Amino acid sequence: MHALLNAIATMAPLPTDAQRIFHGRGGLYPGCEHWVLDVFPPVWVLTSFQPVAEDDLATVGAALAARWEQLHPGEPLHWVFQTRHEGRSETRLMAGSVPDPHVVSEQGARFRVHVSRGQNHGLFLDMAEGRRWVRDYAAARSSDRYGLKVLNLFAYTCAFSVVALQAGAKQVVNVDMAQGAIAIGQQNHQLNGLTTGASFLAHDIFSTWGKITRGGPYGLVIVDPPSFQRGSFVATKDYARLMRRLPDLLIPGGHALLCLNAPELDTAFLKDQMREIAPELEFVERVANPAVFGDVSEERSLKVLAYRLPPLEPAQSTTR
Repeated sequence: MHALLNAIATMAPLPTDAQRIFHGRGGLYPGCEHWVLDVFPPVWVLTSFQPVAEDDLATVGAALAARWEQLHPGEPLHWVFQTRHEGRSETRLMAGSVPDPHVVSEQGARFRVHVSRGQNHGLFLDMAEGRRWVRDYAAARSSDRYGLKVLNLFAYTCAFSVVALQAGAKQVVNVDMAQGAIAIGQQNHQLNGLTTGASFLAHDIFSTWGKITRGGPYGLVIVDPPSFQRGSFVATKDYARLMRRLPDLLIPGGHALLCLNAPELDTAFLKDQMREIAPELEFVERVANPAVFGDVSEERSLKVLAYRLPPLEPAQSTTR
């Protein structure tokens, strides 16, 4: 637990943006593999991926309180603790309170989060660089003749959509079967003053291809599925079904961003299937994860791969 305590003792004042502070899950800190510390201002969220003794929890809490008093004397400390074990989670408010509604920021965008319930808080912090990539991509194509149209599959709370529209995308189609997540996504657009350009489909993607295809083609397709969700998506068998659709969904020169957060599956899982199923698409780059999410093996960490459908060859003129 020493590395976690050291991270707390040396952490900076409360940041403006939501972010990870300590990432034990990457395996870089022996003995702390189960610990994660995030901040969703103004709330600190400590997570353990295995049961912990109350004495250990009290030690971490005392360290947080002591550092907080150094950084923000006289101000109340707000923090919650969540334990996740064997597919279950329990969240406890340890000090202070949690705002309701709870709105955080990232790179100029605002998002509604819920850190007091469930395992997913409404904004995946490890995807921050993926969202930056989408923002930069949309900005670079904001002056395209017909504007950038984006397809956001497994949209969750639509953070990709928010940043794309902020950066100048003309239209984003968000698809996710979870009505509750889509509803929060709509709120996220309202929070950012985005009243046009986004559509929301609360449907099973695999039974909505007709509507999705008719809305295209797209200049950017984002695929960010769960690695395993019983009854909805299993990466080892369902990712290939998505890849087959990409050539028909993209405009020439358009890009696809393929995301996978499954430690047991490496980048070769995506690259090999893409070469076989959609060889038309060219690999462009792997988007780097935020530095704080360092891992003993990059192949275990979040994988975000960019692909491109080559542009059409210019027509060759003939002279007589």
